[in-house]
Amino acid sequence: MSLYWRIFLLNAAVLVVAAGLLLGPVTVSTPVLAGEALVLGCGLAAMLVANAALLRVGLAPLARLNRAMATADLLAPADRPEATGRDEIAELTRAFNTMLDRLEAERAASTGRVLSALEEERRRIAQELHDEIGQTLTAVLLQLKHAADRTPEPVRGDLRQAQETTRASLDEIRRIARRLRPGVLEELGLHSALRSLAAEFTAFRLSVGAHITPGLPVLDPATELVLYRVAQEALTNAARHAGARRVELHLRALPGGNTVLLVRDDGRGTGGAPPGAGIQGMRERALLIGAALTIGPGPGGGTEVRLTTTAAHPGGPRP
Repeated sequence: MSLYWRIFLLNAAVLVVAAGLLLGPVTVSTPVLAGEALVLGCGLAAMLVANAALLRVGLAPLARLNRAMATADLLAPADRPEATGRDEIAELTRAFNTMLDRLEAERAASTGRVLSALEEERRRIAQELHDEIGQTLTAVLLQLKHAADRTPEPVRGDLRQAQETTRASLDEIRRIARRLRPGVLEELGLHSALRSLAAEFTAFRLSVGAHITPGLPVLDPATELVLYRVAQEALTNAARHAGARRVELHLRALPGGNTVLLVRDDGRGTGGAPPGAGIQGMRERALLIGAALTIGPGPGGGTEVRLTTTAAHPGGPRP
């Protein structure tokens, strides 16, 4: 039965009952007596209450659908509203669920293409930094050393200082290239890459404890890269924005073949601030491999980032 006919029949039933009472035991005189007015008032109130209750029951699925539409978030998929029956509301609910499925699939596909292009661009920039600027600075460093060995002492000190500045710049470029393209992840695996990442953040005066449980399940390259990038972004946020002094990084297996990455700092926390581009990127990467990402306050303060991968995620090419 359509929503129109349901509402019409509900109101018609109330009116028929009222008319039957007026034509039967209930009579109204002119002028209306106090007892008759009381009976009419009570009857009207009963009809309004019954009508409101019946409409509330009939429109409850529409209210649930409205709440689902208001809270829908493609970056945080939730349970779909249940569609029962064959009326307009059920059809509308099914259409809404189908639309959400299509939008999530399209967003996942577009996110995959964007992240693939981003990773490829990172590789290209890292390669150019290593091959072009890195080699140029290496040549400059050798020239400065050659010149410092053949100049008088007053000038030699300045050349030595220029050498140290050039060497520091070369080390910084290499560090940037490693962050752009985690070669250690491809060559030595996720365990070594996370430990190397934790060691890099000592330059930010951040103490990072890496606790990686042995015997983790075999992960496909796409999942390993997502775990690495989420850990990298969480450590970056802790060092640059949270004012943290210590961070705990855990990677361990869960029952059922799942893997969980936990990054917990002792900083000031999010403070209810809206998520920025970094958190947005972490959520998009998590959705790309079907993982669950939660970001919130830690048990002892600070911020806790938890990424749980699913064993059912199929292996695929590195994004």
